[in-house]
Amino acid sequence: MYALVDCNNFYASCERVFQPEYNGRPIAVLSNNDGCVISRSYEAKAVGVPMGAPAFRIKELVKEQDVTLFSSNYALYGDLSNRVMGILAQFTPHVEIYSIDEAFLDLEGISVTNYSQYGALIKERIQKWVGIPVCIGFAETKVLAKLANKIAKKFPERTAGVYVIDTDQKRYKALKWAAIEEVWGIGHRTAQKARLRKINTALDFIQPQHESWIKKELGVVGMRLKYELEGKSVLDLEPEMEQKKSISISRSFPIQIADYDLLRERVATFAAVCAEKLRKQNSCCHTIMVFLVVDKHRIITSKYYFNSALTLPYATNSTLTIADAAVTILKRLHQGNAHLKFKKAGVVLTELVDEDAKQWQLFEEENPKHQALMKAMDAINTKIGTTKVKLASQDLGLTWNMNQNHLSSKYTTNFKEILQINCL
Repeated sequence: MYALVDCNNFYASCERVFQPEYNGRPIAVLSNNDGCVISRSYEAKAVGVPMGAPAFRIKELVKEQDVTLFSSNYALYGDLSNRVMGILAQFTPHVEIYSIDEAFLDLEGISVTNYSQYGALIKERIQKWVGIPVCIGFAETKVLAKLANKIAKKFPERTAGVYVIDTDQKRYKALKWAAIEEVWGIGHRTAQKARLRKINTALDFIQPQHESWIKKELGVVGMRLKYELEGKSVLDLEPEMEQKKSISISRSFPIQIADYDLLRERVATFAAVCAEKLRKQNSCCHTIMVFLVVDKHRIITSKYYFNSALTLPYATNSTLTIADAAVTILKRLHQGNAHLKFKKAGVVLTELVDEDAKQWQLFEEENPKHQALMKAMDAINTKIGTTKVKLASQDLGLTWNMNQNHLSSKYTTNFKEILQINCL
């Protein structure tokens, strides 16, 4: 049996954990630079706040309906997510973290007599220990568990946030209820093609007459999806990746930037964060890529995306080396395009190798002092809790230089912003 645990309106719920005065009130969380709506409470959905809507377009609605907006507080969301996943690991050692707010549980070998009660126990513990509401779906396959979770969310009064598909009758009923686009793994375009063949529900999808079309259009992935909906488990939990194959940092700017010095500061900062992530997973990189993006809605030009890469003769995870290479690439990109204003920049590190398996070069190698310097810098920043030691080319007062006009406190990750309780 599999379970899919999904946090309800996760970002919005995180904001309410330490600010309970917003319970029952419409709130929404905005993306980077306070751009678009990326999370809404049920109350915000009810008053018509659309998902993905630009903040400037819903100003009147926000004012009329007294909607509270929050800037993205990823430090808080990441920490609360880790706490939720830690609780799930108490119920089974087999946990696949699917996203920041979702996880699959493989309950094979776990003695459970009543899955509804087991789900209620998980739900209650997460609510009590972290304060995040969740919904849970149980089924014999991962795809059906995802569908069971949707039912639990859609009918909270009847399911109490927990739904179990454990009989053919329940499976048939769920497949008949689920529109084809509700099926995990079916995208918008595939759903459109399916509807042209009168495949409107998940039940239609598994009918024998559609098998040849599934093989032709969706291949092996589509057949696996069909088997899962039929109750045949063919998708196991994905093993946790030990390290990423590439690391990237990119951000949109609050204003369009043409000045080279400002671009250099941003690129140097992005490179420094990438290098820090490299060291955290004990990796080194060979290739550094930098890209710049022009806002095609405001500037008319023949090209909107500029990128270039540099491959080093040796693998490195030194902030000094990576930032220097990134700035060198930026100079190359900026030449001939100094008249353009850029809305976004990013740094990508590829060709990663394990730090212990890097090949040393005979004639050209990095300064050996870099390794000791990076360890000292990481130790200081880890102890202080914020990035205090930076390159001289970085802005010492800012990390991302983003618009965050509605940012809440980092209640669990910054000691200075921890909640204060006054005892009388």
